[in-house]
Amino acid sequence: MNGMIQVFRNAWVDTQLRKKILYTLFIIVLFRLGSCIFVPFLDNAAISNMISGASLLNYLDTMTGGALGNGTLLAMSITPYINASIIIQLLTVAIPPLEKLSKEGEPGRKKINKITKLVALGIAVLQATAFYFSLRNGEVKIVKYGEGADMFAQILAAVTIIACFVAGACVIIWFGDRINEKGIGNGISIILFAGIVARFPDQIQTFVALCQQNMQNLIFVAVVLIMYAAMIWFVIFMTNAERRIPVQYAKRVVGRKMYGGQSTHIPIKVAMSGVMPIIFAMSIMSLPQTICFFFGIDGTGTSFWDGFVRFFSQSSIGYAIIYFVLIIAFNYFYVAISYNPIEIANNLKKNNGAIPGYRPGKPTSDFIYNSLNKITLFGAFFLGIIAILPIILSWINPNFSGISLGGTTLLIIVGVALETVRSLESQITMRHHPGFLD
Repeated sequence: MNGMIQVFRNAWVDTQLRKKILYTLFIIVLFRLGSCIFVPFLDNAAISNMISGASLLNYLDTMTGGALGNGTLLAMSITPYINASIIIQLLTVAIPPLEKLSKEGEPGRKKINKITKLVALGIAVLQATAFYFSLRNGEVKIVKYGEGADMFAQILAAVTIIACFVAGACVIIWFGDRINEKGIGNGISIILFAGIVARFPDQIQTFVALCQQNMQNLIFVAVVLIMYAAMIWFVIFMTNAERRIPVQYAKRVVGRKMYGGQSTHIPIKVAMSGVMPIIFAMSIMSLPQTICFFFGIDGTGTSFWDGFVRFFSQSSIGYAIIYFVLIIAFNYFYVAISYNPIEIANNLKKNNGAIPGYRPGKPTSDFIYNSLNKITLFGAFFLGIIAILPIILSWINPNFSGISLGGTTLLIIVGVALETVRSLESQITMRHHPGFLD
């Protein structure tokens, strides 16, 4: 923590970095202001009550910084862009033209980014439309000029609400691009971070209210806070943890000079995939609830589909088990598409490098593959435990079922903070300010 504060203090001394930090804060302020602009034709109080009663929507409300629960302009937040990024990443492996673009460096990255934004726009339209009909078909009248109103009024209300939600998603992407160009850190990650942190006051109020009820809740809150502090330390430790495979480069003579002979290592991160497997798993697990919610099935009845919704609610044992298994599976999948042991072994062979005790070629790639599998399994269990811990806490004490500061948000907060600090350190280093990193 002291090192992180010192980095920000040193960055503030530099005029250019200070301007970038202030610009990033300015975009965050605009983001929060946008979260306070209400969408017309919606009963905001009714939306808030509906969100508080649905675990999935309550979690999405946390990810949007409360904008979804208030029915504001930025209710969709960055979820369309995140979903689009996931889809494009998966398609990059399956579609050769996209794979070719990903290997073309900066020009290819820009083209892929444009494709991602177009896909995000399409997803935003679909999500906004689904959200509108979900609000319109609910038992509580949330949409003004809904069923029973004049046809022209219904169409006007629908077009206005959907257009506002889509425009808000586009504004979020624009904010992220501005931070990438003139600010500090990854723009989308910073906005996601700001939205989650904005819910801290609500979480504190919830904890205080629970403590005022009885002594048992007070003790439980103290235990939970200690657990979260330990989780933060553990997440930081696991995020920085890595397995280092030693590599030795052979000596070779070129002209009158001798090259090679150095010893280095191949770093393999324990949490290489970051929070992506959790996002993948949550997207899959939220699909059944989202579809049923679209048709007005909220899980309170006795029909088969109501039971189906209850099974996929975040408080059920079945949800926790499937969620945990999916996180492990997606962790392996994400590592497999982003880390190629055969390519690493071939590059080592071309550069006269070798892992001590293993011959170049297939033995080297097999060793890297086996090492990667062990590290991936450990990292997957780490992600799974962090993700389902809030669900376990809600089983122990049902009063904490509304606490949405879960493992995923914790991973995002810590990951973005570490990423921003590393970005500042790299920019400080580039400016060659002596003593800044001492």
